[in-house]
Amino acid sequence: MFVFDRGKRRIVLVFIAVGFLLLLANLLSLKGPSIRSTIDKVSIPGRPKTPYDTDTKEDGTDEKSHDPVDAHPIAKLMAAADLRWREYEGRRSLTFKETVSKYRRRYGRHPPPGFKEWYKYARDRNVYNIDDFEQVMDDIRPFWGVEPNVIRTLAAHMWQEGDGIAGIHIRNHKVVKENNGSWRSETLITLINKFIKYLPDMDIAMNRLDQPRIVVPWEDMQQLLAKEISTRRMLPEANAEFTPDMQGFLDTATEKDESPKEDPGWYPAHGKQYMEIAKTACPPESHAQENGASLVETEARYKDRYGGMITNFNLSTDLCTVGPEIEDKHGFLFSASSVVVTKRLVPVFGECKVNVNSDILFPANMYWKHDERYDYDGKHDVDWDDKQDVMVWRGVTSGGVQVDDNWQRMHRQRLVMLMNGTEMNNKEVRILTELPEAKGEYENFRQFVPSEFAEKHTDVGFTEAWGCVPDCSFYDNVWTFKPQITLSEQFKDKYVVDVDGHSFSGRWRAFLESKSLGIKATIFREWHDSRLFAWRHFVPMDNRFDDIYTLLTYFIGIGEPSDRRESVDAYVARHDAEAKRIALQGREWANKVMRRADIEIYMFRLLLEYARIIDDNRDRIGYSGDGSELDKYESSRESF
Repeated sequence: MFVFDRGKRRIVLVFIAVGFLLLLANLLSLKGPSIRSTIDKVSIPGRPKTPYDTDTKEDGTDEKSHDPVDAHPIAKLMAAADLRWREYEGRRSLTFKETVSKYRRRYGRHPPPGFKEWYKYARDRNVYNIDDFEQVMDDIRPFWGVEPNVIRTLAAHMWQEGDGIAGIHIRNHKVVKENNGSWRSETLITLINKFIKYLPDMDIAMNRLDQPRIVVPWEDMQQLLAKEISTRRMLPEANAEFTPDMQGFLDTATEKDESPKEDPGWYPAHGKQYMEIAKTACPPESHAQENGASLVETEARYKDRYGGMITNFNLSTDLCTVGPEIEDKHGFLFSASSVVVTKRLVPVFGECKVNVNSDILFPANMYWKHDERYDYDGKHDVDWDDKQDVMVWRGVTSGGVQVDDNWQRMHRQRLVMLMNGTEMNNKEVRILTELPEAKGEYENFRQFVPSEFAEKHTDVGFTEAWGCVPDCSFYDNVWTFKPQITLSEQFKDKYVVDVDGHSFSGRWRAFLESKSLGIKATIFREWHDSRLFAWRHFVPMDNRFDDIYTLLTYFIGIGEPSDRRESVDAYVARHDAEAKRIALQGREWANKVMRRADIEIYMFRLLLEYARIIDDNRDRIGYSGDGSELDKYESSRESF
């Protein structure tokens, strides 16, 4: 046993005594319930800081919150989002072994051929979460229920039908032909060329239209998914290569292709009620299938009854849940301009879709193509404290075909009217107000007249009329058009709201990359959705916009505290720090997971998974190793 001599023991005891006295003095200086929180803030070398805010408690709430604790629903939603994000952070695979193992546990299959090369490609480009490709897997999964040769044949020939499909044809690691092309397919080709040397032969059918294409009835989809599950297997010695020289691809060497074709089953649905089509893809017990659920019961699934804030962003964009409530409030749902659909599962790649669609999502071309209308430009993006307390939006009257008797129900038009001070004069909306007798607690206040608030804190308007039949003359005495401003000029304001047009909005990534706070209402899904956490990286908004004044009055503040209030008007304290926090978190996150490099990585992975489901030997090919062959590669890299 190691023994101290007597002199050293005295020195150690003196140090212990001094340390104990210092600790006791600090504890005596703490009072009441603040002891634990103050101890938590004591700097201990080696203890990791909580992400983004060293004053954030373990449950995600802010120690700097109002005294007493702020019980506003938004504070709770932010805390819950922080918790979900930390769980997401903790699940990331950090090695190839972990990535392969997790893939097999999740999907019951080996990863596809080329997975090792894709992994290195992703790591070399500093991918943040190597596992987060759930959208890819969800989109590809039902195609395991379709024979590979049928998928190949459809992909090879759908462009010939003249129904808004472009064909991209890859042979021997090159794009050898593009049929029925447009700027969209041309842009996609430049993306594919980044990693084309790793791809086998394939034909890609790409949607040229703004709006999604495929709605498979619920019962048919369940059969496809059941077949996918039944085909899951992991052979001990799977072939690590794709099958060469398969039949069914387009014959690109001849002018006339006489090979067998499959009927994709397209039919036009321009201007029809989209929910009549959409609800066929919803489960029988869903609200869209008229299950008898009341509005209150349905809203409870995705909205807070106080203030109406979105509690589940995924469900708030789910037409099976919200469709009946917004079918006459969103232009795509009642007056779409270019809907050509099919009930058959066909392999069409698209930039966006609603939840009932089975299009294969890929990153939108406008995110890849440099375009000043959509690229982030920090020229006017000042720091948060130098921005104006204003919510800004500019756009044209797109979103659906507009006629004299339907424009007031369009989603963009409703937003502009709702944020117009003159239009809202003497009109009442719901917000939350702090209870006079209980600071930090709130109740619904339905008598808020927002006209003065809108005049002071919003800058929302159209720059021109567009998309009307027979013309837009019915708008002559309706709108006072606002001057057009650049995307960057919008970042002079703190709040940038994003709503759909004909389909998804191409401005969303730039909004997230900015120092302003993005507020989002949409029914469309995009490639990056699983990577973004509502209430941590952006603020979600109902597609009816009935929560917009609750959101703005929370962040900007309204009224006077109860002890200084001269009337029964509403009061909400200013929560500028919370808005700034979400804005900065969203900006940092977008620069980690929505980069151009992330678009490359996503598309590469998508086309590997696609290449396997069109392969005649798809059940017998894949990466069957344990991942150890990349140990040396990973040890040579910095930790990620």
